[in-house]
Amino acid sequence: MLEKLKVSNFKVWRELDIHLGRVTGLFGTNSSGKSSVLQFLLMLKQTKNATDRGLALDFGGPNALVNLGSFRDVVHRHNEESQIDWQLDWTLPETLKIGDPMGRRTDILLEDRLQTECGVSLRRSKPWVHRLAYTFDGTVFRLDPLREKPTQFRLSTHDSAPFKFVRKLGRAWPLPGPVKTHLFPSQTQKFYQNADFLSDFELEYERLMDNIFYLGPLRERPEREYPWTGSSPMDVGVHGEHTINAILAATAAGEQQQLGPHKRHKPFQEMIAHWLRTLGLIHSFDVREVAEGVQLYQVRVRKDRAGVDVMLADIGFGVSQVLPVLVLLYYVPKGSIVLMEQPEIHLHPSAQSGLADVILTTALTRNIQVIVESHSEHLLRRLQRRVAEGEATPKDVKLYFTSMLRGSAVLSDLDLNVWGEIRNWPDNFFGDEMGEISAISVAGLERKLNEDQ
Repeated sequence: MLEKLKVSNFKVWRELDIHLGRVTGLFGTNSSGKSSVLQFLLMLKQTKNATDRGLALDFGGPNALVNLGSFRDVVHRHNEESQIDWQLDWTLPETLKIGDPMGRRTDILLEDRLQTECGVSLRRSKPWVHRLAYTFDGTVFRLDPLREKPTQFRLSTHDSAPFKFVRKLGRAWPLPGPVKTHLFPSQTQKFYQNADFLSDFELEYERLMDNIFYLGPLRERPEREYPWTGSSPMDVGVHGEHTINAILAATAAGEQQQLGPHKRHKPFQEMIAHWLRTLGLIHSFDVREVAEGVQLYQVRVRKDRAGVDVMLADIGFGVSQVLPVLVLLYYVPKGSIVLMEQPEIHLHPSAQSGLADVILTTALTRNIQVIVESHSEHLLRRLQRRVAEGEATPKDVKLYFTSMLRGSAVLSDLDLNVWGEIRNWPDNFFGDEMGEISAISVAGLERKLNEDQ
């Protein structure tokens, strides 16, 4: 689970320092940096996945998770003299033990948290990683450039560290720079007797990136028929294009999901149908094969008990747009980090409130983390309510408001207490509600007076 993200000079963010909860809500005005928080994590994920190990950062392309252009496009104020720096803190799925490489003690370092720091800048018009560090159990393991030769690096720990790297016999050759944004160069283990354990940090970082899943704000229109040959997609796709295949794969695997804390498990399709009913969108939901063996499937829904079954493509967009959200939350493995933009799109206000319950329930029962960018007051209010009712804590639910100040994004940590109250509402958070009510009353009164004359 991600605990903290600090970023400097990325897009509209001069400085970003955000602590993350089991559910983190990002609210705010348009173009104020909400989506950029998610884009930064997606950029790190696709950099880790890049086949070109020479890339410092993978800014993506047309079919990538995120397409950011170039270094100039992503650096704050397009200032190519600036450098993008960041720090990630996260909890590990289990305690990591680093044994003493010299064999004198069983475990020299022991921790269930890990931190990485990295920096990227331009060098000869090409992005390059100018520093890399991991912090584990209070010890910092750094790869820093030599002052006299910036393209050559040295490996070190801080002065008070309980561990020191030991060179192998031979000349003290300098190291090349980091690979991507998380890997020590392969020469590290060749030049040092006791550096093998650094690969444990790299693997934990890769596991973190592999556990990030994303659903964008624009979902695909529903089809009348869906082909499926038995494959199991990794997720529902950036636009929800793999949603039906994911349902069929989970159903074929006999997966069951827990409805909520202390509640029984249900088969996958029943769970999805349950939430669609709870949101007030449909009465029944079923994915069925057109004819046995043809490998073509239809999604049939019934709006109410007295209605008839119709195809998903024949009803309003609300169901088809929220379906990828529900499926993703239940389909990803436990321990995943789910990033979503505007999951409430095309939903009625009451359904938006219910969607907050889905997000909170899956986060707590399935041990997943959800970071959601939203404009929905109803979603936020329901999260407040669940904290007030004691079903979640302010530590579980972190809420933020983003705004712009003199060309840079500003993050406001909404102070949510145990009674579900936000004690520092920003001005015009969801518009001037009282001003609108007052204006309606005044306008109505003036018209009545004019009509009476």
